[in-house]
Amino acid sequence: MTLHPSGVPSRTTHRVPALLRSCHPEPALAVTVFVTALAVAAGRGPAGSVAVAAAVLAGQLSVGWCNDAVDAQRDTVCGRRDKPAATGELPSRTVGVAAGAALGLCVPLSLLSGAAAGAAHLGGMVAAGWAYNLWLKRTVLSPLPYAVGFGSLPAFVTLGLPSPSWPAWWAVTAGALLGVGAHLVNVLPDIEDDRATGVRGLPQRLGRATCRRLAPLVILTAVGVLAAGPPGPVGTTGWTLTAAAGTVAVLGTASPSETRSRWPFRAAIVVAGTAVTQVLLRGPDMV
Repeated sequence: MTLHPSGVPSRTTHRVPALLRSCHPEPALAVTVFVTALAVAAGRGPAGSVAVAAAVLAGQLSVGWCNDAVDAQRDTVCGRRDKPAATGELPSRTVGVAAGAALGLCVPLSLLSGAAAGAAHLGGMVAAGWAYNLWLKRTVLSPLPYAVGFGSLPAFVTLGLPSPSWPAWWAVTAGALLGVGAHLVNVLPDIEDDRATGVRGLPQRLGRATCRRLAPLVILTAVGVLAAGPPGPVGTTGWTLTAAAGTVAVLGTASPSETRSRWPFRAAIVVAGTAVTQVLLRGPDMV
């Protein structure tokens, strides 16, 4: 631990754990792991897969920190004790600087995969995430950044191959649908607070009950696309994964939950993991 001459821990050391909590670590790590697995399955090789992982992680960190910096005042009003920028543990300016630094690092890391792949990542997932935080989350178009962002991730992988190509339609479609489903379940715990503070995205307009019914339908459609889209028979493993994903999607949103429960979103992460497994089984078909 770094100490000042007086023996007191430095402010920087104190802020590191808070910054880590402020970056939305669960989705950041999940997205990074999933996209890296896709890169391995698609044939990006060790170096290419590491480059994908570094770029995606930097992008996710930038989006997560941007979100907390932008929402710091609103989160304070809502009493969000899980947000360091809302409790005063971190100045919102510090979180904003971290977001900008991660964004700056994300640019060269994305371009390590080539200009086309880098543009797909920066212009897709990263730009969409920032647009959501800065503007679109308050509009009826709030699902659009999630659809664009997650739908662009397969392109980031396949456009960085030695022989670049666009990903199969089913990979892009499933990614977009999973993104929209993630958006619906992500806002479930905060719908009342969002409405009270003027955030009127599509889920807030639809309401909690509608989102609970709609989210599993969207996620199940994504899983269905992954099962039926690739050429050839689905197979026993594919049907098993589809059934498991469907069960988790339904249970994750249908059961009663506390206002601040993150289980619906964690269920969506589990479903995304099974979806990625389906893609891994059909890796060569993605291009």
